[in-house]
Amino acid sequence: MIHLKNHEELECCRLAADLVSRTLGILASYVKPGITPLELDHIAETYIRDMGGIPAFKGLYGFPNTLCISPNDQVVHGIPNNQALRDGDIVSIDCGVKLHDFIGDQAFTFAVGAVSETASRLMRITRECLDLGIAQAKAGNRIGDIGYAIQNHAESAGYGVVRELVGHGLGRQLHEKPEVPNYGKKGHGIRLVDGMVLAIEPMINAGNKSLRHERDGWTVRTADRSLSAHYEHDIALIQGQCSVLTTFQYVDEALQGSLQV
Repeated sequence: MIHLKNHEELECCRLAADLVSRTLGILASYVKPGITPLELDHIAETYIRDMGGIPAFKGLYGFPNTLCISPNDQVVHGIPNNQALRDGDIVSIDCGVKLHDFIGDQAFTFAVGAVSETASRLMRITRECLDLGIAQAKAGNRIGDIGYAIQNHAESAGYGVVRELVGHGLGRQLHEKPEVPNYGKKGHGIRLVDGMVLAIEPMINAGNKSLRHERDGWTVRTADRSLSAHYEHDIALIQGQCSVLTTFQYVDEALQGSLQV
């Protein structure tokens, strides 16, 4: 069942989305060679709780941490550890917060120091995939229109589009209906209507689409050990149009500031 949100619920979704965006903005200043994923996890949890929120991932389905931190060939669901990030890594950070009983969910792939052109291009194309998917999120369109836009752009660049993991509805629960795949056919799937809140999250591999699941029960890697990137926004359909609830503004400002130092 798809839970359509009323005005008050949409405002709660917006507040939760803003907090998760601010959290990623805080983390952006710390993503540098030498920092460990566990240090980033502690920074995020402390900030979320100080702002009156609750880490939405921690304890969910048994996940042990606040953040999913997935470097290089890890696609998603990496468990934070004490292995320091290195110059040239890329790292996807997925964060969820609960505020006023609603969830904000967002991901961003960061460059750690100076990265290769291969990595930089993957990150750029994946972020473009997110923007193109969001452009199709308007009342009257269908879920397949979002997936097609993402798939077409990624595959045109020679990349693999993850099939096993998808975007989703969002609200009082982290994972609500409908699923939002990053592949699809135009004009197919559930019709988009006002009141829907969706997490759109392209997961794009530099190699093929195949995945490998690690023995920890969480970490998902590319089967061919190629790099993977992941970006995510929360959006709502309001008066027929797409309202993007999360923002990368805080991340982009922090990254730009670090370049000017």
